[in-house]
Amino acid sequence: MIMLTTFRRSRFVVIGLLAAFTLAACGGSSSPRQAGARSPSGGDASSGFPVTVHSAEGPVVVRSRPTAIVSLSPTATEMAYAIGAGSQVKAVDKYSDYPPGTPQTKLSSSNLNVESVIALKPDLVVVGDVQGGLKQRLAALSIPVLVLPAAQKLDDVYTQMSELGQATGHIPQATSRERSIRTRLQRIVASVPHRGTPATYYYELTPDYYSVTSDTFIGHLFALLGMKSIADSAAGAAKSGGYPQLSAEYVVKADPGFIFLADTVCCRQSVTTIAGRPGWSTMRAVRLHHIVPLNDDIASRWGPRIVVLLQQAANALTGRSS
Repeated sequence: MIMLTTFRRSRFVVIGLLAAFTLAACGGSSSPRQAGARSPSGGDASSGFPVTVHSAEGPVVVRSRPTAIVSLSPTATEMAYAIGAGSQVKAVDKYSDYPPGTPQTKLSSSNLNVESVIALKPDLVVVGDVQGGLKQRLAALSIPVLVLPAAQKLDDVYTQMSELGQATGHIPQATSRERSIRTRLQRIVASVPHRGTPATYYYELTPDYYSVTSDTFIGHLFALLGMKSIADSAAGAAKSGGYPQLSAEYVVKADPGFIFLADTVCCRQSVTTIAGRPGWSTMRAVRLHHIVPLNDDIASRWGPRIVVLLQQAANALTGRSS
């Protein structure tokens, strides 16, 4: 499924999660140019283009401010709108449903038709991963492709927002949004009293008990609040890339203090369905009503709404209403 596939690619390190992030600077010319002058490479120097974005997948040259962006990543779509580049987005994939009103199409990065992308005549394509020879095909047509893969740590979120800001001509907005997210996360963390013993949780990705360990993005995000996943001790957890499949018996025996459901939309799981599972009514999380239904999309993306996810976890820990 989309959510599980996304998170299987994410492995995170906790060191520096809330450390200061230095925004990659966009190099300027040492000599002045006339307004509207074209750079030797064909860009508009007065608008900051052309620009070379040094992404994790290699340098990406964007020769002019894009006005026909195609986003094939729901997270990238959310980021683009968050930094003020929404009006430049021409089309998005079928899963990019936020914010409301995005120009959705039938495109899907998991089963990509490259010709359909080319037919949209994009001047920038943003993807979460590269499949079907997309990057090579578009490079042959001089269409830049910015790859923003599943983040491996919180700093990656900020880095990707910075890269998108450079590629779209919204560096100040990207910087502002990044600072806002960092500040809000820090406030959430500060609002949760320190616990001597980590609170344990079961994070359900699917009804067949796929979960996350503390070595994943979600795991490290929740670790900021002093929480520990029960999946850490599961057999084969390390080999699973941080996403082991547990069993009902394992979860019941681990007796987590909290249960987070990231399968409420896709699989209709709820407080009621959890409480109705054989043997689960004995668990602390069920008895104490510590079951937290999450929005699948928010729980599977690493964009601006990670603030919402962390706030829900903090609310559960402190007993505040969502």
